[in-house]
Amino acid sequence: MEAKTVQAYQMFVGGKWIPSRSGRVYPVYNPAQGSAMAEVPRGDASDVAFAIETAKAAFAEPSWRGMDPSKRGRILYKIGLTIRENIEELARVETMNNGKPIGQSKGDVAYAARLFEYYAGLADKFQGETIPLPGSRLDYTLKEPIGVTAHIIPWNYPIALAARSIAPALAVGDTIVAKPASFTPLTLLKLAEIAKASGLPDGVFNVVTGAGEEVGEEIARSPDIKLIALTGSTATGGRVLELAAKNLTRVVLELGGKNPNIVFADADLTRAARGVIDGIFTNAGQMCWAGSRLLVEEGVQEKLLGKVLEGIKQLKLGDGLDQSIGMGPLISESQRKRVMGYVEAGLKEGAKLLVGGKPPKDERLKDGYFFEPTVFTSASSDIKIVREEIFGPVLSVMTFEALEEAVEIANDSEYGLYAGVWTTSLRTAHRVAKEVESGMVSINEYPVTYPQSPFGGFKKSGLGFEQGVDAIESYLRVKNVEINLD
Repeated sequence: MEAKTVQAYQMFVGGKWIPSRSGRVYPVYNPAQGSAMAEVPRGDASDVAFAIETAKAAFAEPSWRGMDPSKRGRILYKIGLTIRENIEELARVETMNNGKPIGQSKGDVAYAARLFEYYAGLADKFQGETIPLPGSRLDYTLKEPIGVTAHIIPWNYPIALAARSIAPALAVGDTIVAKPASFTPLTLLKLAEIAKASGLPDGVFNVVTGAGEEVGEEIARSPDIKLIALTGSTATGGRVLELAAKNLTRVVLELGGKNPNIVFADADLTRAARGVIDGIFTNAGQMCWAGSRLLVEEGVQEKLLGKVLEGIKQLKLGDGLDQSIGMGPLISESQRKRVMGYVEAGLKEGAKLLVGGKPPKDERLKDGYFFEPTVFTSASSDIKIVREEIFGPVLSVMTFEALEEAVEIANDSEYGLYAGVWTTSLRTAHRVAKEVESGMVSINEYPVTYPQSPFGGFKKSGLGFEQGVDAIESYLRVKNVEINLD
């Protein structure tokens, strides 16, 4: 058998490719094949310290934070353009590293480009204000870059979620220390390469690879980091918040979700079924905004589930590089075991398994971390599969009789990230959108987001918002200036 090529990568600090200071490396796997595809440096505290010092030095120089904002914007726009020019290569690496279908990876790469383009347009549009004071006084505010910012990136949308926080930080003149997920570091390293080629000064964009406890925690406890933007689990977010609090470091946290997808009897059920499938089986359900709780009005459950099951039959599993694939593998064997544990818990607590619930028997998929699309019915809000974030292709179905009950079930969760509503009634749509405790609500499509739309949640789903105009404020500090003109 022909040996598979394992490509060696390095960290990116100070505009240069460097090994870890210890010389240690670790393998990165292709989850569709269960085999190593690359090796990257295993950073530690010394690598983090070096990257932060490098970013501090770059911020101290006026060449970046003092640059004409419109010129910064042009650099960001060039980054976005270069991402688009390399969409095929970046998507291929993303699929091999993450496992998702190539079409989804191309969408993620294009979204990353759009984020850089969007914030390129805002680079010269954040501004202070003048404030009226009594007498001969002038009062005004300055909005300044905050300093060195840290970006802890998850493995489910590596390049898109890296761009989501890095682009606004760069737009205002901050410098960056980024840590990719240990499972999926490759496209962030390629993004660093693109940033340098697009004219970003050395030291502004730094990437340290490694494990969360060795790299992520060191970043979070550093007093030189002025803001931490993290997307990840609620447990990880809580740990970062705890470490950051010791230095009063700002945080923006986008965390877990147990999101309701609510289908009313008057909805277009064919369209809703497509939204249910996309909402839970895209990226094998490994999404913070996955519609993992399906709430269906009584009387249409059977018809809707029939359409969902028919759609699942068309959802081909396999290596995401195959254009015909509808769902790829889970990210790792440990994640597959976690999902299997939830399936077992669901059965034990009385939910009815309608389809799936196990790895596929297809011999061609035996080496990858695949899991069948899974649907439970007869679920209730007090069981584990309904209350906890599974992060896998597992859908729990519940019914309701009236709008008030639907909202009550939807809000019966410690999370509050996203909600979907399917109805032809504007009254119903607006009422549910107002009453549901979610940071984002989509009506008659699921899931959907745009760079100009705020993204964030309530309750244990996080702190602060990414995307949109207001997100840029997180990466700025406000200084007030008062002048007595007498």
